[in-house]
Amino acid sequence: MNIHNRHTADIFDTLSKGKFICSNSVDDSNRRLYNVVDENFDDLYNYFIAIGFVLERGDEYFYFSRNEVKATLESKIEQAYRWIDVVDFFTAFNSSFTPGFLFTPADILVQVKMNASLKDKLEIMKRLTGDGSYQERINNLIEKQLCNPGFAELQNELTNQYKVLASFNYIKQLIVSIQIQEETAA
Repeated sequence: MNIHNRHTADIFDTLSKGKFICSNSVDDSNRRLYNVVDENFDDLYNYFIAIGFVLERGDEYFYFSRNEVKATLESKIEQAYRWIDVVDFFTAFNSSFTPGFLFTPADILVQVKMNASLKDKLEIMKRLTGDGSYQERINNLIEKQLCNPGFAELQNELTNQYKVLASFNYIKQLIVSIQIQEETAA
């Protein structure tokens, strides 16, 4: 493998925490890691598979999956429900909520106060956001459901502006791939 051990350790450290490495990350080091993985994907795939991690490639992002079934079906379904609610909320806020989109919590708060449907969606997600003011719940939602897993990053601390990362497509593709069979009348 023609990559430095430091990069391999940094890649493992990021991906093993369940985070993504994205091409459009605000963080320079994350973008550099994206380029390292992109240029050395086959070598890194073989390296990580040997220790039980599967390096996966998405559209402008990388992540780990595992060979073994670690989570129960019930917990996977619960996570899918959370992601559906999160995507539904943010795309209801703005239909352009896709990788590269810039937003602030204040923008969302304005829409929540003006849009009853968006307010209802925020109420439904109390289990994810906790109690508190709309602003506190929006901040919790952004931090816990977007930033912590690596679907968005704070781009500007002064304006509190966030950027949606390429990894957000992971959730959207998962949701689109859900097939629901319609019942046929007998």
